[in-house]
Order: sequence, then structure tokens, then C-alpha cells
Amino acid sequence: MPKNSKAVKRELDDDVTESARDLLSNEDACDDSLKKSSLIVGGRAEVKELNPDLDVEDGGSDAEEDAARPAWNSKLQYILAQVGFSVGLGNVWRFPYLCQKNGGGAYLVPYLILLIVIGIPLFFLELSVGQRIRRGSIGVWNYISPRLGGIGFASCVVCFFVALYYNVIIGWSLFYFSQSFQHPLPWHECPLVKNKTNTYVVPECEKSSATTYYWYRQALDISDSISESGGLNWRMTLCLLAAWSMVGLAMIRGIQSSGKVMYFSSLFPYVVLICFLVRALLLKGSVDGIRHMFTPKLEIMLESKVWREAATQVFFALGLGFGGVIAFSSYNKRDNNCHFDAVLVSFINFFTSVLATLVVFAVLGFKANIMNAKCLALNTKKIVGFLGNEISGDLVPHHINFTTTLSAEDYQQMTDILRGVTEDKYPRLGLDSCSIEEELNKAVQGTGLAFIAFTEAMTHFPASPFWSVMFFLMLVNLGLGSMFGTIEGIITPLVDTFKVRKEILTVGVCLLAFFIGLLFVQRSGNYWVAMFDDYSATLPLLIVVILENVAVAWVYGTDKFFEDLKDMLGFTPFRFYYYMWKYVTPLMLLLLLGSSMIQLGMTPPSYSAWIQDLAKEKSLSYPPWGLAVCISLVVIAIMPVPVVFLLRYFNIVDENAGVVSTISYKKGRIIKESTRPEDDDDASLIHAKSPGSEAPSPMPGNSIYRKQSGGLPDAAPNGRYGIGYLMADMPDMPESDL
Repeated sequence: MPKNSKAVKRELDDDVTESARDLLSNEDACDDSLKKSSLIVGGRAEVKELNPDLDVEDGGSDAEEDAARPAWNSKLQYILAQVGFSVGLGNVWRFPYLCQKNGGGAYLVPYLILLIVIGIPLFFLELSVGQRIRRGSIGVWNYISPRLGGIGFASCVVCFFVALYYNVIIGWSLFYFSQSFQHPLPWHECPLVKNKTNTYVVPECEKSSATTYYWYRQALDISDSISESGGLNWRMTLCLLAAWSMVGLAMIRGIQSSGKVMYFSSLFPYVVLICFLVRALLLKGSVDGIRHMFTPKLEIMLESKVWREAATQVFFALGLGFGGVIAFSSYNKRDNNCHFDAVLVSFINFFTSVLATLVVFAVLGFKANIMNAKCLALNTKKIVGFLGNEISGDLVPHHINFTTTLSAEDYQQMTDILRGVTEDKYPRLGLDSCSIEEELNKAVQGTGLAFIAFTEAMTHFPASPFWSVMFFLMLVNLGLGSMFGTIEGIITPLVDTFKVRKEILTVGVCLLAFFIGLLFVQRSGNYWVAMFDDYSATLPLLIVVILENVAVAWVYGTDKFFEDLKDMLGFTPFRFYYYMWKYVTPLMLLLLLGSSMIQLGMTPPSYSAWIQDLAKEKSLSYPPWGLAVCISLVVIAIMPVPVVFLLRYFNIVDENAGVVSTISYKKGRIIKESTRPEDDDDASLIHAKSPGSEAPSPMPGNSIYRKQSGGLPDAAPNGRYGIGYLMADMPDMPESDL
């Protein structure tokens, strides 16, 4: 809680109502009914002893909760938490792949446009509602519109699904980190098998590569399909346990413990990325990779697929819809400039993605040169073997010397001559093109980039174990930063809603997630990770964020929201956000949702399986039960939204359930008033009311204990048992009667 929170509560206007002590002192001493009054709260009667020594400002259990609500130690800690949550593994292994696939440097243009049009407005919206209402996602959306309260529960479900498999990736990184303290690295070369007669290379490794073999066989010990569970991989089980232990210990005291970890987990990846960039630029071929990356292919920009993938990346890069952004901002001061935070964190995220792309392509450029040199050496031997038989010696240019490996230019010239002279025989020679461009065009993303391509490049680094340790420690920290926000998106709303102890809930969630997560450390676990990654978050989060936008812009009202922002920030935000929230962003999100659903419908659900005998990946369709699981993930994540809406709509659950009835103090008696006015109230969040509901604000503001000229008085903070006794508006009653 901000240090000046006590002072804020004392900054009341001149017309502040008298305390309970003053009111009681003016009453007839013989009126014993004042000493004990029956208060009807939430449909049940409670007899409360009125303490004449109790001041209104000190009443209210939730006011005390607000005062005791944790707060960030500093603005830097908060910014690092938001940066750590938004900057994750996707910045390192998804963004570079999309750049390579969608026009190189030209891809940055649609990405930046969509970041400004979709990303920053929605990020600002989530920061604002969290900071203003000071609750997690469940409390925020239930407050804004009780019928849309299911949005918060849907966010929690998606967060839980994502946390299940995201921590498995952290476990994989921990495994590689633990294996990096040896020289040479264990994935440096293919293992040898010895028998009584000879020694040979493992066939699966020989057909693929050392790093590919190590990933699929040594680390995952993967099965051939999702239907073959193969039992638990005990090493990955231990790594998963270690990952959940780290998350649980860091989160057990909420932001008071995780906030301190953020200083390391958020800043360390930048140190590693800069070190990698400097080291990679000193290696041969790194400039080739960067040139390939930033060579724009402008014609690709006109394709709708590029814009759709850019919008999807913007959406997930900022962590929208998870509830982590709302949870973190709910621990802020109410006058914090969250607009500045939204712009700052969004652009830090963007520049981090560009930095990671530079590092990835500099390293891949170095790797491409290494692979190209090997290709040239291998094919030079082939040509020498064909000389005098398939290839006439007269075809060889005089300046080419086969005693050494051919240069890339000489090899290109030689193959051009052979292709022109022996056109029909050339395919039988089996000569490769050996082009650096072709090597760089082999697009890899996700685990393929981190655990295969990048690890292979690092084996050629001088002091490769050191760089391997740094790289996988960076992945662990990137993952933990995102996990903290994801778990906070689960814990904070549940603690705010159900008033459970944060320590017990945190341990319970981590234990439950670990035991469910054993599904992902089977030999078929990698296929389950791919399934959850594809289907548990994409559509549900899009729907959640669309509903968030609609709830604020159309249900609550953009004009009233702007008034709240002006009251909170001290200035009116740019009119740009008004049109974005009300028209542009909802429309673009609906288009993105429609295109995503069309894409899913046109491409049957499938996954890439590693076939041991073939030593290569093969696309397989999910079995019928796998399709059922895919559909169930989407349905379960979205189910809270219609369920809560129907329960509220048909009054199965009262829209004011859990909200204390508003009361007024008339002639020495507590009289229950309706919590729902007959006419719609135009009050905004500033006045602690939501549209269509008199649910009290969870934030103690200046208006809470104020006399009102008409209508119903406001309840105390959170509307629980701290009661502000307000003078009712009774023009027909003489003043002396009170």
C-alpha cells in the first residue's frame, strides 16, 4: 500500500459527515435501540454493537485489507515485473522466426503499426482497470459488469493451462543448464557404440545430427506418437519438480518475495543477450546472418497472413488477457502514471525482440558458414572421385585446385559448368548447392531453435560450455519472469475473491500443477506441450480480450472511463485511445479471431512426431481422443464466461451477491435501503459505482464518506461491515429531530 494511503483517507472535503461518535452524542440517551441494531447484510440479519468510540474512518474490515494490501517497493521493481512478464521465451524463439518468414526487416513495419493500434491501447486498458479498482482479474470484471464476471475466471483457467506446460519448458532449460558444465558439451558429437568387432556411430544420430539426436533421444527420450506414453522420464520429472519449487518459493509471499527476484530474472537476460551479440559479431559469418535478416522483402508485406501473424505476436508478446498485467498493476498507487508505463513496457518489449533477433541471426549466420564449409569439403571430395569417370578433367577451370577445399565461388562456378555440360547426368552426381542463403532460409522456431540450432552453433564457440551455461540460464530467467506474472494472474484474483491465505493457495496451486504436469514429462510429453501451446490459449485469450474491451468501452462506457482516468492520472489521455477502444481495436480483434478460427478450420489438428527409425520429424494427425482433448481445452477455458452470464441473467446468483446492502441512518435507526436504484445511475468508478449495479468500490476514495445531495449514500470501502453513518436527505423532518 502506498505510504500516503493514511493521508489520503484524511483528505476529506468540508462537508464530511460526522463520525458515529458525534451522531450518537446528539441522540436521546434513553434510546437504547441505538446501542444494538439489526443490520441486514446479504440477506441475513446480524446484530452489531455500536461502539461510540469507533470513528467511521476506522471501520470496515476491507478498508483494513486495502491498507494492508502489498505494494511495490519502488517504481523500478514494478516496471521490471511487467517487463519480466511480457518479455518471455517467445521474444527469443518466436519473433526471429516470424521476421525470417515474413519478409525480414519489412516485417517490423506491420508489427510496429499493430503494436501502436492494438498492443499499447489494450495494455493501457488492463493497467488502468487494475490500478483503479485494485483487485485481480475476477474482482475487476465482476465490478465493472457482474454479468461479465466470468472473464476473470476464464483468465485464471487460461493462466493455469499455460503455466502447466510453460514450466515444463523451464524444466527442459534447467536440464540443459545442468548438462552444460562439461567439456566438450555432451551434444558436441554423435555417441559411438562399441561391440566385439567394431565401433560405429548410433544410426539415429548419423541420420540426423548430434544436437538433434541429443534433444530427442537423450533429453526427451521421445516416443513415436502421442498415443505411446512410454512412462515417465525421471530426469525431466526432477527438473519439473525443481522448476515448480523455484516458482513456489519465489511466489509464496506474493510480490514481496517475487519482486526482489525480479531484479535478477528481468535484467540478467539483457546482460546475456548483449554479451552474445558482441561475441557473435566477432565470429565469421555473423554479418551474413544479420544482412539476411534485415534485407526487406516488401512484396510480402501485402499478404494478409503477415498482418495476422504480426497481430497475434503483438497480442501474446504483451501478455494481454492473462490477468498478470491487471494483478501487478493492482499493487500500484492509484495516482501512478500507468499510461507512461504502458508505452514504456510496450517499446521495451519491442526493442528486446529486435535485440534477440539480432543475436539469433548473428549466431545462425556463423552456424551457416560452418555448415557451408562442411558442405564444400564433402562435395569437393565427391567431385574429385568423379574426375576421369563421370566428369572429364577438361571441364575443370585451370585456376581451381582440388588439393584444398574449394571456395564458395569456385564451387559455384564448377557446378554451373557441370550442370551446363552434363545436364542429364548432373542429378546422379548428388552434388549439393552449398549456399549460405539456403542454410539461413531453413526456418526454425521454438524448441527447434533453442535446443537444436542454437546449441549446435554454440558447440563451435570458443569456451562453448561457458556460453551454453549463460544461454540456458537466460532461458530459465526469461521463463521465470513470465511464470511469475502467470501465477500472479491466478493467485491474486482468488485471494481477493475468496479471502484465502496467499501462502496456502500458492503452495496448493504449485503442487496441483506439478502433479498434472507429470503428463508433460512422459516420453510423449513433447506432443502434449505442443497441443496445449496450440489450443489452450490462442482462441480463449482472444475471446477474453475482446470481452474486456467491450466491457470497458461499451458496457461501462468510454466517456466514464475517460473521467476515471482523468481523476486517477491528473490529465485526460489522448483522444486517440477513445477511438481505439471504442471502434478500431474491437473490430481488429474480431477480424483476428475470425481469421484464426478459419485457419484452424482449414488445417486439421496435427503435430510433428519424431520417428526413431527414420530419424526425422513427420506430421501426424491427432487420434480421435486427441481431437476431443483439443476441443475440450478451448471449451473449458471459455466456459466460465457464459456460465456466469447465465447465472446472473436468470438471477440464480444475485448480481449483488457478496455485496453489503447500502444503508442510511435515519432518526436513530439503521434502515436497509435497496442496493439497486430504480433508475440507472450515471456515476462512474470515481464514485464507487458500476453501471447497472450499486456494488461498492474496493478503493477507499474521497467520495466514500461524503454527504450526498440525494439518492443513496455510498458504502464503506468494499461495502463490508465498516459503515459510514450518513445523514439521510429528509426535507420534511425538522433538524432538531436528528
